[in-house]
Amino acid sequence: MTHITLLGGGLGQELVRRSKDAPTPLWSTQVMIDHPGMVEDLHRDYYDAGATVATTNTYALHLDRLVDTPFAGKQVNLVTAALNEAKAARTKPGQRLAGSIGPLIASYRPDIHPDLETAIPLYADMARQLAPHVDFLICETVASVSHAEAILTGARQTNLPVWLSVTLDDEDGTRLRSGEPVTELGHLTPDAWLANCSAPEAMAAALDVFATFGKPYGAYANGFKEITKDFLKDKPTVDALAPREDVTPASYAETVLSWVDQGATIVGGCCEVGPDHIREVARRLTAAGHTIV
Repeated sequence: MTHITLLGGGLGQELVRRSKDAPTPLWSTQVMIDHPGMVEDLHRDYYDAGATVATTNTYALHLDRLVDTPFAGKQVNLVTAALNEAKAARTKPGQRLAGSIGPLIASYRPDIHPDLETAIPLYADMARQLAPHVDFLICETVASVSHAEAILTGARQTNLPVWLSVTLDDEDGTRLRSGEPVTELGHLTPDAWLANCSAPEAMAAALDVFATFGKPYGAYANGFKEITKDFLKDKPTVDALAPREDVTPASYAETVLSWVDQGATIVGGCCEVGPDHIREVARRLTAAGHTIV
């Protein structure tokens, strides 16, 4: 059967839930500072559930995200802390690290993403900080063609493989959050194509497009009811979003297996997809005869 790379699940919501602290706009960054070792524990839980890749807790560590917070000017320290927790979670040969690079300014906001001249150096700086410590870079929640061009150009300034992961219109998986067709990304050349932080139902249409791009591809969905207007305001917190009760480990695993049937070889979970979901995905993949690598 097929060799499948299994990513872990989401970090932010799960860490806020485990901490039992009131959520802040800094999400998992705040938890990492206030509860040393909790990020490491979550990474290890995903590995123990069957994931072969842990994604570093660096998604939101851009300089602009830290402005007007107690951590302004401490980006390097935070990146180092996130990398140390991810490294410490590895206990078996073959467990890999993906260096996460999230969007500048905010998620799901292609309307305020900086222009190429501004964005490329910022993405390149983050890529260079991560590169010596991880196996590959994963550019996450990419919401527009311009965003994709900027983050891929920045990440390519290292020698590591770069995976590009886009976020989709939840009701039309052939389009990015910007409204642009996924097909308009075809001129780009990442080492793998992914879709993330979108409804599970949106992924199949994007996978059909990725299949024409000539590179490995896959998906890792979120479990949100919807991306609310409150969440699209400045510095939102996790309580602006609600989880779907129907995205259970069993139902999510069934959906993931359907992506594999479409040719996906990289799967996992995003926000509101936790260790129990990944464990069931691993079980179902193995039962179907696939090899998790």
